[in-house]
Amino acid sequence: MKVLVSWSSGKDSAWMLHVLRTERIGTPAALLTTINEAADRVAMHGVRTELLRLQAEAAGLPLITVSIPSPCPNEVYEERMAAACRAAVADGFTHVAFGDLFLEDVRRYREERLAGTGLSPLFPLWNRPTPALARDMIAGGLEAHLTCVDPRAVPAALAGRAFDASLLADLPATADPCGERGEFHTCVTAGPMFSRPIPVVPGVVVERDGFVFADLLPSRPDVHPNHGQHGTNPCHGQR
Repeated sequence: MKVLVSWSSGKDSAWMLHVLRTERIGTPAALLTTINEAADRVAMHGVRTELLRLQAEAAGLPLITVSIPSPCPNEVYEERMAAACRAAVADGFTHVAFGDLFLEDVRRYREERLAGTGLSPLFPLWNRPTPALARDMIAGGLEAHLTCVDPRAVPAALAGRAFDASLLADLPATADPCGERGEFHTCVTAGPMFSRPIPVVPGVVVERDGFVFADLLPSRPDVHPNHGQHGTNPCHGQR
């Protein structure tokens, strides 16, 4: 099993990679990420491609990116992802692994789109209770920050917060601890899936398209916190 890892830059896909390796589920051989081509950021999560590349290096895997417009018509998204799947099959990949947790419609969509492509879907985290899963991630050394929050589901002030025990305690009772319903999205900067941590500094916090985005920048003197525009709300982000 040569596995393509659907990589959102966030905690679920990162922990899924950790599970693939520790439970020896195939051979993870590359990361696949959709990029908002207008903002040059990870779709929905709003993470800079600079950080995305540093994540791939720390994970020890090559990075495959699929550029999508914003807004992104569904037919354009599916056309570009189908092309990425064809290229993956030609390169010997047999499976795609997703970090989905319990949303049946999302899983069904992925299964339907992969049918007949030569790639089989894997869901290593499927139906793991999310309160326990969130605690396991934190106890296991995963470090992440909230880069996008939906203020209709959680307080806007949580944007930029570390994903830790304190955050879990501050989430509304109606919010999933892993943000599986879209309450929030994250960027992982350290954990057992990485060979080294990725130092980051906080950037600006902006509200756009009904979401609150908190920027993260690589901790380097040549990158200024106000450099570049923040990501918008492209369709079909990965988990």
